[in-house]
Amino acid sequence: MELKQLQYFMAICEELHFTRAAEKMGVSPPNISQQIRRLEEELGVLLFDRVGKKIVLTEAGTILQKHAVAMFGHLQQATDAIVDLKHMQGGSLSIGVLPGDAEFMFKAFILNFHQTYPTISLSLLETMKITEQVLDRSIDFGVTVGPVIDTRITSIPLYHEEFSLAVSKNDPLATESFIPLNKLQTLKMVMFPPDHQYRMLIDRFCMDQGFTLQPHMVTTTLSSLLQMVQSGFGSCILPKMLLDNLHHSDIKVLDLRHPTPSQDFCLIYRNDRYVGYAMRTFIKTLKSYIETAVNESKS
Repeated sequence: MELKQLQYFMAICEELHFTRAAEKMGVSPPNISQQIRRLEEELGVLLFDRVGKKIVLTEAGTILQKHAVAMFGHLQQATDAIVDLKHMQGGSLSIGVLPGDAEFMFKAFILNFHQTYPTISLSLLETMKITEQVLDRSIDFGVTVGPVIDTRITSIPLYHEEFSLAVSKNDPLATESFIPLNKLQTLKMVMFPPDHQYRMLIDRFCMDQGFTLQPHMVTTTLSSLLQMVQSGFGSCILPKMLLDNLHHSDIKVLDLRHPTPSQDFCLIYRNDRYVGYAMRTFIKTLKSYIETAVNESKS
């Protein structure tokens, strides 16, 4: 069994088409077919069944695919470890975050990280498919709402996020320190669109209490939400840590209670991914950054 044969085999598993797999590997269709036949002859089993114009994995093919994935994963780890050894102070990482979080939580962190570790390149991607993209290796890390339960993934708890109500300092409610969640239905609200992660969370908590919010204004940007609150047009619901760290003198932050909308965030990556210098540095720095932000919000 040769490495090249397994590479051809995995290409066919991905494409389920010999010609497309051959094009992907840069060889002729007869060449790739011949190599698969030799592999099947060596193993004494068929790896693919032909069903009309389609091909499907046999039971033996499925077993080989599972172990080949693990083997190529280990080879990639070895390559990553050697590259990491050669470039101990560098590297590149891609991080997936939920839409809006790049602006809310990670913009300042990315800038600070780059200043401290200029040889580590970071790219930030806003996506709703964080777990899927971590699994298919299109991103290295994901910061998402937990829990994420998958045996292929390592999950590191980051922080517990509570939501608060932002009102204008001239609003009659500004004299209060908190309001019950069900009072939101009596207020003039400005909110994100229904498909925004924060809006979905708030809608879910409100529905659990037996009511649905009907916002007076919907906007897609944080800046416009805050401007409308400052002008007294309406109130909005945002993460408490975000509001506390904005330090807007024109805005009063009120706790929401009975219940308090909240969610847990975690950092995820594949179990079989080599955790090199760049990844270790990123994890350590992100946890420290969030811990500091949480403490500042509480003080």
